[in-house]
Amino acid sequence: MRASGRDLLPIYCAFLAHVFLVIFTHSVFAQAVPRSVLILEESDAVRGQFYASIHAALRTRILTEMREPVSIYIENLDLVFFDGQTYEDGLHELLREKYRGRDIGVVVAIGAGALERALKWRADLWTDTPIVFAVVDSNQTQAQPHNTTGRTIRLSLGDMVSAANAVVPNLKRVVVLGEPFESQSATPFRQFASEIKALSPGLSVVDLTGMPMAELQEEVSRLPGDSAILYTPIYSDGSGAYFPAAEALQIIARAANRPIITPVETYIGLGAIGGYVLVPRIIGEEAADQVLGLLAGKDPATMPVMESASLKPVFDWTVMERWRADPSRLPVGSEIRNRPQPIWRQYPLQSAVIAIIVLMQSGFIAAVLYESRRRRRAEADAHARMIELAHVNRRATAGELSTALAHELNQPLGATLAHAESALIVLDTMSGNTSMMAEILSDIRNETLRASEIIVRLRRLLKKTPTELEKIDPDQLIEDVFKLVATQALEAGVQLLHIPSVEPLAIRGDNIQLQQVILNLVINAIESVRASNGKRIVVGRVARVDISTVEIVISDNGPGIAEDKLAAVFEPFFTTKADGMGMGLSIARTIVETHGGHLKAENKETVGAKFTLVLPLMSQ
Repeated sequence: MRASGRDLLPIYCAFLAHVFLVIFTHSVFAQAVPRSVLILEESDAVRGQFYASIHAALRTRILTEMREPVSIYIENLDLVFFDGQTYEDGLHELLREKYRGRDIGVVVAIGAGALERALKWRADLWTDTPIVFAVVDSNQTQAQPHNTTGRTIRLSLGDMVSAANAVVPNLKRVVVLGEPFESQSATPFRQFASEIKALSPGLSVVDLTGMPMAELQEEVSRLPGDSAILYTPIYSDGSGAYFPAAEALQIIARAANRPIITPVETYIGLGAIGGYVLVPRIIGEEAADQVLGLLAGKDPATMPVMESASLKPVFDWTVMERWRADPSRLPVGSEIRNRPQPIWRQYPLQSAVIAIIVLMQSGFIAAVLYESRRRRRAEADAHARMIELAHVNRRATAGELSTALAHELNQPLGATLAHAESALIVLDTMSGNTSMMAEILSDIRNETLRASEIIVRLRRLLKKTPTELEKIDPDQLIEDVFKLVATQALEAGVQLLHIPSVEPLAIRGDNIQLQQVILNLVINAIESVRASNGKRIVVGRVARVDISTVEIVISDNGPGIAEDKLAAVFEPFFTTKADGMGMGLSIARTIVETHGGHLKAENKETVGAKFTLVLPLMSQ
């Protein structure tokens, strides 16, 4: 059966009324809400760090998110220390006069006591102003009041016992401290009295709530090793003195011989080991987000009351170390405060930069060491090649001296032969002239030694040995070379003149190598003055330069060195001889430099050239 238009008219009217109500309600809440917030705290933000942290987080979030300025007022009701109807009436009147004529956009009630007064006074002081509440136990808000929203909390004695089990293995006893639970009707701790009865049957519970502070200190100082302390707020010493709960905790912690479990984050660092704690920063930020929604025009009815996410397992590492608590026993997701962090976690950016610098330095050092090793190997190879080349040069020099050496050896050998023949004649005559025979034999011995010395000097020069550093007399060095080239100098008509040092001097070096340097210079000098007219002289002179150096000078009175060739005389393969290799002076300079000295060539002021070796003196 189809309904008539007259029958549908009431339904149409009801629908239109509903639509109108929705639009009207939306328009009311969409109107601009006064940009002012009044915070009612049931405690004192000055005395209590917990409430101060909530207020700081709430204020920071609102001022950060709002693009326009917001007025934020705070009233500390101080209900923890003061109560009674007269006190409450005084607060009511104070707020009425203080905020007369000021529009409040949102009222924030922190704590069940503050929420109770806000709801009671709203009709008189802030007509229909939305209220946001926090730090209110879920059992204290059975239903969501009109135009009110917020976040509830859930503190549980069972959570505190779980935390105690985590830090005290084989827990057998818990000691509950705090104000009497019956006096905490407006706090989240009031249900603890009923929870005590529901704890594990095998766990002994000692209720010390309401006990004077002096007695508490005595009790907590002598607890068995299988005990833990559950701390709920204490505000008085039981004899008329009142103080913040944080100060009471510090007094208890100084006396306690067992770990203290706390339900509030701000107590960590004051002696408590931790537990499932309320984090005030999260509470403040959650309340701020709801305030921001209301200031933006949202309807509180669309913002359901939910449980806060501010309850977290947090523990203090320094206190855990004192009680030797095992971190692996803590609840899953626990945060450990004050735990020493590796330097790279404390300063990640700086550590990364330092690590990069160290890696770069390590790579650079490795490259330097590798290059240094290659360089030392190359220097060793070069030194070995230099010694080999010097040996070849000595053999070449010996070849140049071969004629003179043969002549010099021929003299003692010829004399030896003549003396031997004379000895035979004496023996044939059998004259019995023993003195003559002794003289002949002595001459034979001397000439033989002379030949042997020539051969020894030549063998020493040609001997291929590794570098051997020893103490050397530079004057003796010149004497040995002059003896070696004496015959060649005599044939060339060259006088060898040795001017010794006026004092004994000593250098440290390889005798064979330095002898080769002097030999090269002397032979070059002899060759230079060979074609000169007049007196031909090659001079070897030794003299101290200063306290640490000595010079050996080989000079001649020959034609000297052409100025355009003076700078090139030490270059490899440079020579003025038709049959020379051009390596003698180059090798000589290298040998001198390996001995820590230097070799230079120059023309004398008169005639001739001179070569100067400057070498370090041997330390005394």
